[in-house]
Amino acid sequence: MTLSLADTLKGRLIVSCQAPPGDPMRHTDTLVRMTLAAQAGGAAAVRVNEPEVVAATVAATDLPVIGLWKDGDTGVYITPTVRHALALVEAGAAVVAADATARPRPDGSTFAELVEAVHAAGARVMADVSTFDEGRAAAEQGADFVGTTLSGYVPGSPRQDAPDLALVADLAAALPVPVIAEGRIATPEQAAEALAAGALSVVVGTAITAPTALTRAFVDGLTA
Repeated sequence: MTLSLADTLKGRLIVSCQAPPGDPMRHTDTLVRMTLAAQAGGAAAVRVNEPEVVAATVAATDLPVIGLWKDGDTGVYITPTVRHALALVEAGAAVVAADATARPRPDGSTFAELVEAVHAAGARVMADVSTFDEGRAAAEQGADFVGTTLSGYVPGSPRQDAPDLALVADLAAALPVPVIAEGRIATPEQAAEALAAGALSVVVGTAITAPTALTRAFVDGLTA
C-alpha cells in the first residue's frame, strides 16, 4: 500500500536546503548536493527555493520536494502569486509552500486562489503562517499543511529566540490538517519538543545547511 505524504512525513525531519543571495552556497549543484546529504542522513523530505533548484532536486532524488519561490525580501515574498506557485508545480514540487499571512499579496490575489490553482495542477500546499488566526484561515482556505514558518518574522507575532512551540501546540489542537513546525529549531531536542507539541513533522534549515551563518555565530562567540 502506498503511504500518503502525511504518513511519509509523520514524526520525521524535513531539511530546508537553501542559501541567501550572495552566499557561496547559492549554486544549484551545491544545493542539490545538500539535498542528497540530507537524504543520506535520513531526511523524509526537503524544502528548496526557486523552480530551477526544485527541478534539479526532483531529478536527483526521490524525496518529496516542498518548493517555494522567494521573490524579494519584504512583505509577502514567499511564493507571492499564483504564477510563482504554478512554476514550482511545473518544476516538480510535490508541495508548494506559500506565505499565508494576513498581509496583502503583491498582485492583489488571495491565498485561496493560490491553493485552488495548485490543487488543480495536482500538487499540495503548505501555508507558511505567523499566528493562530492565520493558520486557521489557511486551513479553511484549503491548505494541506500549515507551517509555523513565519512566527517571529512578521509584525504581530511573538519575537523570540526559540521555536514557537506554543503556536505549534495551539494549531495542532485546533486544525483539521497537519501542522509542520518550522522556525528557529536549532537542536535535536527542540525538534523532538515540536513533535511532542503536536507537529506532524519538523523543518530544520540553518542549524543543518547554513555553514556561513554557523561560522559567523562561532566567530561572534569568540569575539564577544
